[in-house]
Amino acid sequence: MQTVNVEYRDIPHVGQLMYGDRSETASLQKKWTSDEYYRLGELGFFNGERVELIEGEIIEMAPLGSPHVTGLELTAELLRSVFGKDFHVRTQAPIDAGDTSQPEPDVAVIAGQIRDFSAAHPKTAVLVVEVSQSTLPFDRTVKSRLYARTGIEEYWILNLKDRCLEVYRNRVEDPVLGFVYSEQTIVGESQSISSLSKPECEIDVSDMLP
Repeated sequence: MQTVNVEYRDIPHVGQLMYGDRSETASLQKKWTSDEYYRLGELGFFNGERVELIEGEIIEMAPLGSPHVTGLELTAELLRSVFGKDFHVRTQAPIDAGDTSQPEPDVAVIAGQIRDFSAAHPKTAVLVVEVSQSTLPFDRTVKSRLYARTGIEEYWILNLKDRCLEVYRNRVEDPVLGFVYSEQTIVGESQSISSLSKPECEIDVSDMLP
């Protein structure tokens, strides 16, 4: 495994990542609240499209290709076996990250039972995983900062492009960007990793990859 310190100060904002040269226009768009976002969904505004609310912007999610779905299901099944009855594993379900963000990570490990959240989405998780290929820059930057701010101590990116697992840990407060992860570990396909919440359980990266 290779561990590196991550420098965040030059990371672009959401508009630059999602809109490229149109970032100036994007920055002038309305910022939606979580309440407004769910109301739009109830009214059928999204017409069946897969979207999520990130920092006040309604972002269209990437289509689910076969490798993505396979990696997601393998990871969820594996984490269910690792974490056991005191946790439950949600797939592509919202985390309530505040007034302007409702991310839907591919996999989230939540302390407690499923019915504990029948009235409201969880506000944090012990681990979230994004299965990523075309969205790697967004997942490494915007999503990473959002999950750190939400109090999630550990964030994994299952990198389908390079066939490895990127592990983000050590939440610290940055004076400019807010909370970020200061440590990144690259775990290769032939290597294994333990979650901070289950250090006694080794997970082979190859068991997560399609």
